[in-house]
Amino acid sequence: MEINSINAAVLAKMFLNGAKNLESKKEWINELNVFPVPDGDTGTNMSMTILAAAKEVSALEQPDMASIAKAMSSGSLRGARGNSGVILSQLFRGFAKVIGKEQEVTVPVLSHAVQKAVETAYKAVMKPKEGTILTVARGAADKAAQMAEETNDMVLFLDEVIKEAERVLKKTPDMLPVLKQAGVVDSGGQGLVVILQGAYDALLGKELDTASITASAGAGAAAKITKETEAEIKFGYCTEFIIVLDHPLLDHQERKYKSFLESIGDSIVVVADDEIVKTHVHTNDPGLAIQEALTHGSLSRIKIDNMREEHQERLIKDAQKVAAMQAAQADAAPQAQKEQEQKEIGFIAVSAGDGLSEVFRGLGADYMIEGGQTMNPSTEDILNAVEKVAADHVFVLPNNKNIILAANQAAELSEEKKVHVIPTKTIPQGITALINFIPEQTAEENEARMLEEIENVKTGQVTYAVRDTVIDEKEIRQDDYMGIGDKTILAVGKDLAQVTLAMAESMIDEDSAIVSIYYGEDVTEDDANAIAQKIQAVSDELEVEVQYGGQPIYYYLISVE
Repeated sequence: MEINSINAAVLAKMFLNGAKNLESKKEWINELNVFPVPDGDTGTNMSMTILAAAKEVSALEQPDMASIAKAMSSGSLRGARGNSGVILSQLFRGFAKVIGKEQEVTVPVLSHAVQKAVETAYKAVMKPKEGTILTVARGAADKAAQMAEETNDMVLFLDEVIKEAERVLKKTPDMLPVLKQAGVVDSGGQGLVVILQGAYDALLGKELDTASITASAGAGAAAKITKETEAEIKFGYCTEFIIVLDHPLLDHQERKYKSFLESIGDSIVVVADDEIVKTHVHTNDPGLAIQEALTHGSLSRIKIDNMREEHQERLIKDAQKVAAMQAAQADAAPQAQKEQEQKEIGFIAVSAGDGLSEVFRGLGADYMIEGGQTMNPSTEDILNAVEKVAADHVFVLPNNKNIILAANQAAELSEEKKVHVIPTKTIPQGITALINFIPEQTAEENEARMLEEIENVKTGQVTYAVRDTVIDEKEIRQDDYMGIGDKTILAVGKDLAQVTLAMAESMIDEDSAIVSIYYGEDVTEDDANAIAQKIQAVSDELEVEVQYGGQPIYYYLISVE
């Protein structure tokens, strides 16, 4: 089969199939999160981003290249969630700039569009990091430029580009040590490969059912449970294990091992070094994978999950997250409906937990966006919030490193108001930023002060592990408690109080003056006060405060200043 050009209708099918393929594999991509936390959401963020664009593409009655390009770009920009979603939206934005000017897409056009996509995405990230979705995209673009000189066949072109993307993806653990330690490839890069594979399948006439894509996009990509969705789980058991090798695998042995896994399943991730091989495969017969693995060495950390049983639970949980977020925003709507006098400076804060939201309101936040690590708000969510704040200058406190890019994107899209994004990576940084606001000073002066003060805040968060792994030489077992600092995991153990105290002690030094403890929805006030007493015992000069946060997933948020 040789295809030398594609029209608008075919391009739309390819885009929608890429979106559907990502949606069907988003949970697997979520599992590739480096830290074994219960809220890894790269797959969800990328899926909701592309589905926002897919909804607009699906609504086109007679699509041409210009209208498809506009729908892809506008939909993904406004629907972007999380860093991976924002980068994906920038890839689409650059891609759309090229194809929107064409009547049909040929290999040279597609190659140019891919180059522009990567160029646009790299410009959007201040400090691009290699070993991420950007690296995978650039590898694909480089291959596209090479193939454009060798063939006019779209099928051959895309096949080679995807193979190169997969090859670069496999190398991401060598570029980011944290990926190698965790035994995973980059989750954003994997999501991009899944989109490309779906688009390629559509070109070949192999399309997934995209009829429900509009409904999925409107409800958060996970709120619709159908028999068709269940049927998409072709292989029912998520199987993971580590092979402790008898001898290092030779290249041909590794290829043979992967080929075997491909013959019994899909969603395959194999990361090998001289001593171990981390394996992930979805299959209907985990025993076959285990038997083959045993020919290379002994096995450890075997984990087998029935995905068909878990699928309904996960869909319901995702739907509940979206419903809770929408309900919280609906509850917040009255604050925008009140008659407000236009003022110079207003504040928007992203918060997870009713206690934390009350803290922000008490410090003067005008509008709360319910969200955070478990559900990143989109660029459009932030834009809508900006419109509801009656101020000439609107400060946005993302309070999560995975929301900063979406906030920056909203600032660029805002036309009538000056939006200042204070890049707060944690809730305590956001609280510190608001505390340091001085009404008598200009927006620029306040922005400078906030940027300086948030650097003085150390944050620790306590949650639990969802899988076994090793990070920074700390061996972590499923269900262990973890104390996560600003840069790494500070404490691990079986006792929640001990882990929390160890984490806090590692954050405190001779310059520390204030320790603030925000306890979550699964912790009692008495337990939080007991932790506070032990922290107070570290030094009489410390001022230790305890406040109800009500945040899910994280038992404690602790800040040290």
